[in-house]
Amino acid sequence: MELAILIIYSLSLLIIFIYSISQLQLLLNYRKAQKKVDTSEKYNLSDPTQIPAVTIQLPLYNELYVVENLLDNIAKIQYPKNKLEIQVLDDSTDESIALIAEKVSVLKEAGLDIKHIRRESRTGFKAGALKEGLKIAKGDLIAIFDSDFLPKKDWLLQTVPYFKDPEIGVVQTRWGHINRDYSWLTKIQAFALDFHFILEQTGRNFGRHFINFNGTAGIWRKECILDAGNWSGDTLTEDLDLSYRAQLKKWKFKYLEDVETPAELPVAISAAKSQQFRWNKGAAENFRKNYKKLLNDKSASFNTKFHGFFHLLNSSMFLIVLLLAVLSVPVLYIKSQNPQFSWYFNWLGVFLLSTIIFFFCYYAAWKKIHGSGFKSLLKFIGMFFSFFSVAMGFSLHNSIAVLEGHLRKRSDFIRTPKFNINSANQNWKNNIYLSRTISPQLLLEFGLWLYFGFGLYSAFLLNDFSLAIFHLMLFLGFGFVVFKTIRT
Repeated sequence: MELAILIIYSLSLLIIFIYSISQLQLLLNYRKAQKKVDTSEKYNLSDPTQIPAVTIQLPLYNELYVVENLLDNIAKIQYPKNKLEIQVLDDSTDESIALIAEKVSVLKEAGLDIKHIRRESRTGFKAGALKEGLKIAKGDLIAIFDSDFLPKKDWLLQTVPYFKDPEIGVVQTRWGHINRDYSWLTKIQAFALDFHFILEQTGRNFGRHFINFNGTAGIWRKECILDAGNWSGDTLTEDLDLSYRAQLKKWKFKYLEDVETPAELPVAISAAKSQQFRWNKGAAENFRKNYKKLLNDKSASFNTKFHGFFHLLNSSMFLIVLLLAVLSVPVLYIKSQNPQFSWYFNWLGVFLLSTIIFFFCYYAAWKKIHGSGFKSLLKFIGMFFSFFSVAMGFSLHNSIAVLEGHLRKRSDFIRTPKFNINSANQNWKNNIYLSRTISPQLLLEFGLWLYFGFGLYSAFLLNDFSLAIFHLMLFLGFGFVVFKTIRT
């Protein structure tokens, strides 16, 4: 039994180390990308003959708190009115339907080509709505915004020109966060998303590896969507699915790190959990659906297959981390009772390199937003520790999502409730979309909180503090998740 635990523990550390190597390569790509001058060919939008028709799609489902802001904001987008169409793809079932209809009517009278499109059933969820709208879309280009996104007036002027290159299928922009500093939870989410949108997306795009359309704040070539097989609702992350199918068809994706599209972060942990569950389960579903196609693609390089593997299995790292965490407590006792294995445990210290690599990767993204300097570095160290603690606290929740994805368990697309919350003096407790049910999973998370508390106690009992920081992070992370969930 002891040998089995040590083997599984070591393999888990090895997988995380290999994953960190993939991130290190993205960091190197990111550094190179910062030095490269963009020489992409672009449309000259001052020439009327070069202006392509654009359809903006706004997929909505019960967005009472944010829909007015969204429509007011979209109405300000700068683009020739005779080349712009707006589709409000409304699957709502609540009082927001009438609100949307009234708002659309006002905007239509103001001269916008805007349509309020409703379906009889919510088949295919968001993917189904986008597919339905695509049937009648006038635009050659299709821009998509979720309900909480507030693109700047010149957003189309910054993105559309890149489609002069006929091989470009998608232009994706970086997410910004209008409520980044609302709470510790929003700061942690922003920290994670900044890493993805700054280092991962830029690094993959520069290395010509597969990246993903992020479901919103991007623009597709209609021909690309159709050529790749159109939207499909058979995974929970229809955006990642279509992205891989399009790139397997040799369409190019263009990522614009410097074009920021602001949006709202979930302020309630139940909303963040629901979003995390969908993203992580969907990634696992997409690995099962698309990775074999990439692996068998003879034109794809080894590097692209390597990064595609960890891109699609990114969420599965939560399962590895949870396994590593649970085994770490018995490993502490095995180490204490078997001094003859001291050489082996000393050798495991090499895997601390993973933490060092992650530190520098996340710091590169942090500097882009917060700048450098000693004070910034100190704040980063605190956020780095906090983020990984909370990420480990989410590991049970996200591991369940990953397992369901790999085991083909079907589930509905659960939207993330929006709050229209920007400042600390605003209250979200009365949000009608907020789930207040306590899952039995909370008992398991509470049990793990106690378990890692025991791991901390064991450090003193055995006078071995080699895993004390790891167990402290797990204890704090699960404590954060448990008590935040109870307070929702």
